[in-house]
Amino acid sequence: MEKLHALYNILDLAGTFAFAISGAAAAKQRGLDLFGICAVAFSVACGGGIIRDLCIGAIPPAGLSNWHYLTTALVAAGMTVGLYPLVRRLSQPVVFFDSLGLSLFAVTGAQKTIAFNHNAEVAVLLGVTTAVGGGVLRDILLNRIPVILEKEIYASAALVGALVVVLGNYFKWLTSDWVSVVAMAMCLGQRLLALRYHWNLPVYSKNTTGSDSQ
Repeated sequence: MEKLHALYNILDLAGTFAFAISGAAAAKQRGLDLFGICAVAFSVACGGGIIRDLCIGAIPPAGLSNWHYLTTALVAAGMTVGLYPLVRRLSQPVVFFDSLGLSLFAVTGAQKTIAFNHNAEVAVLLGVTTAVGGGVLRDILLNRIPVILEKEIYASAALVGALVVVLGNYFKWLTSDWVSVVAMAMCLGQRLLALRYHWNLPVYSKNTTGSDSQ
């Protein structure tokens, strides 16, 4: 198979770095020790990609076989710990870097799946899986309800990004580079706008009589 485009590698490592920061910041807020912070950072940064690679037959997964991913995650964790006062100045740093990682991984997940000659449905589903898998692992490790199971616009934003990649690849609207940029912008924009304006999916709960209500 031909080497993946250089832009893919850059985006994948950028997503790894962003997710690692979100994981390290969340772990530090929970009071974990240095090993725990690094473990959570790596799980968040590489968990979704490892799941994707196992599904498409890219064995061993890049997150385990390529030292760049581990190094990137550890550097991000170290920077988060060492520069935590600076990281805290960002408004909700975990949410911001998680949103950035979400958009990057939704694109690269779909791109890599297409590069391994899987169909559009698989590319969309694994694009979403790549994007949300690390965040789910982070929330489970930190004993929190995963974001994708709550009302927030999260997985649906990743779905938009992956869909744009797949449709752009099929219809050849733009070059691959520009399709990636547009997909990332749409995913990140939807996620940040949803956070800014409190856009949520419908939530259904049971009342005291046992009937469903929104």
